[in-house]
Amino acid sequence: MKIVVLAGGLSSERHVSLVSGTSICRALRSRGHQAILVDMFLGLEHYTGDLENIFDAPDGLLGDAAIETAAPDLDSVRASRADQGPSLFGKDVLAVCAMADMVFLGLHGACGEDGRVQAAFDLLGIPYTGAGYLGSGMAMDKAVTKYTMERAGIPTAPWRDIPSYTAEDIPRLVEELEVPCAVKIINGGSSLGVALPDTKEELRAALEEMLHYGSHILVEKKIQGRDVTVGVLGDRYLPAVEIVPLSGAYFDYVSKYQAGGSEEICPAPITDEQWREMGEYALRLHTALGLSVYSRTDFLLDEAGRPWCLEINTLPGMTPASLLPKEAAAAGLPYEDLCEEILRLSRAAREAGR
Repeated sequence: MKIVVLAGGLSSERHVSLVSGTSICRALRSRGHQAILVDMFLGLEHYTGDLENIFDAPDGLLGDAAIETAAPDLDSVRASRADQGPSLFGKDVLAVCAMADMVFLGLHGACGEDGRVQAAFDLLGIPYTGAGYLGSGMAMDKAVTKYTMERAGIPTAPWRDIPSYTAEDIPRLVEELEVPCAVKIINGGSSLGVALPDTKEELRAALEEMLHYGSHILVEKKIQGRDVTVGVLGDRYLPAVEIVPLSGAYFDYVSKYQAGGSEEICPAPITDEQWREMGEYALRLHTALGLSVYSRTDFLLDEAGRPWCLEINTLPGMTPASLLPKEAAAAGLPYEDLCEEILRLSRAAREAGR
């Protein structure tokens, strides 16, 4: 198959996406596919060959990709693009995607997981991997996901949706909100745009910090517990992973992506009953949001052994060391086979109009 692995983009998870995309592309090429890696935002401005021959590129357009200790400087990324145009699709991206048998979405964050790319591809008749536009958009919105959890009977921490606030509102919110709590921007990922204040002073600082990301936030009761995640592939849930941060008390951006930042135990050291309970919740949320192909749902397991659902990821990390591939491997599905299975399930989903 001719496959464009679309990665990069323009979100705070750009670096993570490029590493996922590079890993996916290498895996697909090892299986004989004509796969190429394309940066969604920067496009093909450095490609000098004929576009019709691009799938024959001997290196798959692969470069070096690494996850830095800090989120990318998106202003610098914007400034580096030659055409300085307003589109999130760089030079020739849509043209080459239209030439592919499938676009494998290696995107993460607001630029790729919020449904806009999927909607554009649906309008253009371009097949892609993962969930459709509507479910992606709903899952990316933490408030919509919380409402869906409540309607589906999935336990989640008490929360409050704050759709808009300004610096002038912060003193009032500090008085109204209880601590300790978790403060999250509505569409963040990779633990960016999240704060866990324990005091009113920390809450004030958190609210000020979140305004750098946006004015729509969600505030929920802080629950102490173990970080556990469960993936869904097709119509089944996978073995759970427990994440134990080593660099601090919280599974933040550094803990997630830097060597030695965390220990990830798969299968998680939990009871079969706990795994099945979280697995059923993950599958229920996946279905309630109208998702397809694959997803990964994050939980906290409290001291009493009760699971509390945090959020769902429709395009989870896809490096061989990422959580979902680890779960698949524990279920007997090596990384290359996982990529093939995502392709197969995605073709079926697109043909079914999902």
